[in-house]
Amino acid sequence: MTSNIRAILVCLLAYVCFDLMAVHVRILSVRYSPQELSVYRNVVGILPTIALLAYNRELSFNLRAYKIKQWKLAVGRGLFVALAQLLFYTALANMELATVSALGQTNAVFIVLIAIIFYHEKVGVWRWGAIAVGFTGALLIVRPGSDVFTWTAVMPIGAAFCYAASMVTLRSFDKSISSAILYLYSASAAAFGAILLAATSVDFSPIQSIKDGLLICSMAISGGFGVIFLMYAFRNAPAAVLAPFSYFGIITAFCFGWFIFGEFPIDTLFPGVFLIIFSGLTILWREQRHRNE
Repeated sequence: MTSNIRAILVCLLAYVCFDLMAVHVRILSVRYSPQELSVYRNVVGILPTIALLAYNRELSFNLRAYKIKQWKLAVGRGLFVALAQLLFYTALANMELATVSALGQTNAVFIVLIAIIFYHEKVGVWRWGAIAVGFTGALLIVRPGSDVFTWTAVMPIGAAFCYAASMVTLRSFDKSISSAILYLYSASAAAFGAILLAATSVDFSPIQSIKDGLLICSMAISGGFGVIFLMYAFRNAPAAVLAPFSYFGIITAFCFGWFIFGEFPIDTLFPGVFLIIFSGLTILWREQRHRNE
C-alpha cells in the first residue's frame, strides 16, 4: 500500500469520525444546549491531543516545552474553532445532517476570500467564478426569502467561515512548530472559548445519566481523533490528492441522517450541493495549477 493510498483511507476515516460526532450532537441536543455540548467536546477532546503528543514523544511536564512565539495567534485560532463549533452544533440541532455538511463545504470559498483580504493573493477569473458558483449553491440550499428559510440555515455557513479562518492562519506559523503542539494550543483555547460562551449565555445543566456521559465522551473522542487522522493524512500526502475526498463527508452524513434519523433531504440539497462541490474542486484545480506554474 502506497503512502498516498494509506493517507486517503485515513482521511476518509477522519470524515466518518466527524459525521459520527455530528450524530452524537443530534442525539444529545434534545437534552443539552449547543453551548454545553461545545464545552464537553472541547474539554474531553483535549485527551486525543495528549495522546498525539505522547505518540510523537513530545509530551512533557515542563511547560516551557510547549512555549511558542506565536501563542497569541494559536489562541485566536482556537477561539475561532470554538465559535465555529457553537454555530455548527446549533445547526445540527435544527437541520438535517447532510444539509449542514453540504453548507459546511463552503469553507473552500471562504479560504480563498480570506487569503485575498489578508494575504493579498491574486485570484483570476476562474477562482472568482468558482466563488460565485459556490455562493449560488449555498443560496439554493438556504433559500433566503422563501417560506422555508430560517436564520439557523445560515449558521453552517458561519461555521464554515470560522473554520476557514482557522485553516488559513496555519500558513502564518513557523514551520518548526509541530502539529501536535499547535493542536494543543488550539484545543485548549477552543475549550476556554467554549466555556466562556456557555458561561455567559446558558445555565449549565449536569449530565443526566451514565448513558449521556458515555455519549458525550464518545462525541468528543470521535471529533478529537477525526482531527488527528486528518492531520496525519495531510502530512503524508499532497493536499491536492486528499482535498477532493472531503466531499465524502456529505455522503456519510446523508447515509447517517437517512438510516438513523429518517432524513432524506433530496429536495433541499439539489442542485445546490453540486454547485458547492463543483466550486470547491475548481478552486482546488486552479490552486494546484497556479503552484505548478
